[in-house]
Parts: sequence; C-alpha cells; structure tokens
Amino acid sequence: MQTRAIGAELPPWVDEELAAAPGLEGDEGRMRLLNRLAERNVAEGSGGPFAALTVRAGSGEVVAAGVNLVLASGLSSMHAEVVALSVTQARLGTWDLGALDDPLQLWVNWRPCAMCYGATLWSGVRGLVIAGEGDEVEALTGFDEGPMRDDWAQQLEARGIAVRIGVLRDEAVAVFERYRDTPGKTVYNARTSA
Repeated sequence: MQTRAIGAELPPWVDEELAAAPGLEGDEGRMRLLNRLAERNVAEGSGGPFAALTVRAGSGEVVAAGVNLVLASGLSSMHAEVVALSVTQARLGTWDLGALDDPLQLWVNWRPCAMCYGATLWSGVRGLVIAGEGDEVEALTGFDEGPMRDDWAQQLEARGIAVRIGVLRDEAVAVFERYRDTPGKTVYNARTSA
C-alpha cells in the first residue's frame, strides 16, 4: 500500500519561544530569536541548528517560524526554510507569497542550502535576510549544503528578492561552534554511509 500523506509538525516550544521573545520588531531581535530557536532545536532533538522566520517587510510582523525538523519528521526536505515557508503558505492560504499587499521576507540564521535556495526563489518572498554566508557552516557542523552558485545573491536580486547579509553573523557562528561541540549529535548527509 502506498503512503498517501506526509507531514511534519512544529514542536510546541517554538510557539513558546515566539511568545517570550522581546524586541521582534528590530533586526537584531529577530536574528537573536532565530539563533535561540536554532540552538534549542538541537537541544530538543528535532534537527540541526537552523531556524527561519517569515516577516512582513512593511510592518515587521513575524508571520511564522520554522526550525529544521529532519530528525523529528524523518523527512530530508524539512529544513527550517521549507518549514517556515510552508507554515506561512498554509496560514495565509496562498502558495504565492509575493502576491500579498505587505511583501514577505524570509529570515534565516545562515545562507540557505541548495534546496532551500530553490524554495526561497519559488515561494514568492521579496526579501532574504541572513546572518551570514560562507563555508563556516559546513566546516563547523559537518552538513553538506550542496552546490551553490557564486552569484547566488545576484540571481535572487535579479528575480526581485532583495538580499541582506550580515545580521549578527558572529552570534550565528557561535551557535554553530556550540553545535560542533555537542556530544552525540546526528549529522544527516545523504552520503554519510558511502
């Protein structure tokens, strides 16, 4: 019999963190929330140290949060960006997040991987705000982020997605450093056993 349904569910602690987060209207407040979510996600055993938010560009309202749910769901596509975008689309009742009156931004605690880059492009968001980019995330975490074009940001910009890099970069790197030092962590790369 073929499986006809798949799914993932955000853990309740994500809502708790959102409710308790001070200063979400500011750039640093939003990125600090992402770093807390990413770090707690590892502690809770849901997945890797990655978190994402969708934010209304005009008002600064946080629409939805996502964390990496690969381990919790058993689904390799449940990266934080995909989760945040999917929750947002379900909540707002539209697959086209670019058709909204107040355009949405995707906030992430590092540059999206190859899969999430595509998800960002296809979602319709009008902005991507990240803590940083570069190979530190692979070196510190052991995750394979996939092949990315050198001009990835320019490609998004050419498609109407404004890119901002460098919000609390050092704090994001510190989260990845603590992840590196976490005993018993699971690094889930498809070719780990090869």
